[in-house]
Amino acid sequence: MKVGFVNIFGRPNAGKSTLLNALMGEKLAIVSSKVQTTRHRIKGIVTEKNYQVVFSDTPGIIDPRYKLHEKMMQAVRSALEDADVALLMVDVKENWNEIDEIFTTLKLKVPAIVAVNKIDLASEEKIKEAVDFFSSKSYCKKVITISALSGINKKRLMNAILEFLPEGEPFFAEDEITDLPTKFFVSELIREKIYELTQDEIPYHTAVLVREFK
Repeated sequence: MKVGFVNIFGRPNAGKSTLLNALMGEKLAIVSSKVQTTRHRIKGIVTEKNYQVVFSDTPGIIDPRYKLHEKMMQAVRSALEDADVALLMVDVKENWNEIDEIFTTLKLKVPAIVAVNKIDLASEEKIKEAVDFFSSKSYCKKVITISALSGINKKRLMNAILEFLPEGEPFFAEDEITDLPTKFFVSELIREKIYELTQDEIPYHTAVLVREFK
């Protein structure tokens, strides 16, 4: 069977967490319109008859200005080390040259698929330009256009991922969907509500610690 680790990289708000949830068919990663919602590396495991894919949603790539940012970038660097395939998320409406610079600095040593996201919000001409732009980059093995929110081309993206994964034995049991404890996801859901209900710097200076739940 096809088995491997697929790690998702991109700028803040590119749609990484939304895509992870879509590929999983489960809500593992919290989602917010505010940037830098994802602070931790979150693994989601998809197991079918012929494959097991371990996805990792990583924090958005930024210049670390604070200790929290530095810790978040450590999660990104860790994800670079164990990936079999890199999934590079691009918001079709953003500056592609800036994104290209970021992807180039990653110095990827594994096959990379560029997922051009939010195509439901762009013209056909804009989408084609994005595909042509990233197809010409040396780090890019394939470009897939998607809408993580609506699920457009989700199956096509999964098929592209499987092309580059090695054969092997599964790392996790068939019924496992993550390697993180329930308390972590409870704290993340609480933090998601804080992001929804507060403004300015408050959500970014908030941490949730779950001591017990019943």
